[in-house]
Amino acid sequence: MSENCSHNCSSCKESCNDRDPKSLLQEPHEMSSIKNVIAVVSGKGGVGKSLVTSLMASSMQKKGYHTAIMDADITGPSIPKAFGMHEKAYANEMGLIPVKTRGGIDIMSINLLLDNDTDPVLWRGPVIAGAVSQFWSEVIWDNVDYMFVDMPPGTGDVPLTVFQSLPLKGIIVVTSPQELVSVIVEKAVKMAEMMNIPVLGIVENMSYYECPDCHSRHSIFGESHIEEVAAKHNISAIAKLPVNPAIAAACDLGEIEALDAPWLSELSSSIEKMCQ
Repeated sequence: MSENCSHNCSSCKESCNDRDPKSLLQEPHEMSSIKNVIAVVSGKGGVGKSLVTSLMASSMQKKGYHTAIMDADITGPSIPKAFGMHEKAYANEMGLIPVKTRGGIDIMSINLLLDNDTDPVLWRGPVIAGAVSQFWSEVIWDNVDYMFVDMPPGTGDVPLTVFQSLPLKGIIVVTSPQELVSVIVEKAVKMAEMMNIPVLGIVENMSYYECPDCHSRHSIFGESHIEEVAAKHNISAIAKLPVNPAIAAACDLGEIEALDAPWLSELSSSIEKMCQ
């Protein structure tokens, strides 16, 4: 620091130890109250990230917490469909109001703002990231215990925005058994480590198929690699979702809340302890 320092860092181009790093965290709406924010991420698409988001929110809601889902997958929103939502979000003079599911989960998704659910969102990256920021700062999230953020796949604009702008307690990484997918998932894990975001758990979707007659398990999409990835990054909480027609049927019918998900019970309890 120079002897002539005015202590006005905003007008100074010098690099010194006394410069205060500016936080990129964005304030939520003044009427919002959100205790725990957890992002659900994946290294690639199609592995069941939105499914895990929906099941985790439903699981915590059934435990007696008030949960919410912020659908940050702007160009591929599927959360409203899984919950059978047809009502549109609206705004009052104070801000945007999320739509409640039948079970009381608050949800905000771009599909709740479009005239038609099948209308595509043809936006470039910065505009999409801006929309996600608005979901955080302009939506009134009332008394939320756990918010799950359904992220788009990869490590692009939106994940970077969420990692830097939201006060994340941690992330849940979703993968599938193929070794190639596991390699890609490590990118998401390493991104979180680089940005000092804790990895709360890993979920392997389509992990196995259990025969309804003999109850033997078959790894039809390849052998699991979740234990190897978890051990490599010191992640203790893991879960495996089976290939189960009941899961697909619940999503298609918009009845994901009615589905029991015992496969995620240990992960839910682990996150509950971590966030206390």
